Amino acid sequence: MSFSSISWGVNSMIRYEVIIYWSNEDHAFIAEVPELPGCAADGKTYQEALTNVEVVIHEWVETAGLLGRTIPEPRGRLMYA
Repeated sequence: MSFSSISWGVNSMIRYEVIIYWSNEDHAFIAEVPELPGCAADGKTYQEALTNVEVVIHEWVETAGLLGRTIPEPRGRLMYA
């Protein structure tokens, strides 16, 4: 996907899979985006972690585009063995 084909509006939908879990070590919910390496956020609540990771997804994609890096197409639900 090219950076120019992405437009992030206020109502844009996040199409990447997000995995959210509780971390006893961090005392927070962690939200990870497996399709975007290193893309993760945390929050005191489930909703806060989800809101924070939505911001980080937009930043990840924007930064990758500005650097000319490949932006993975969202594949939806990933299957694990």
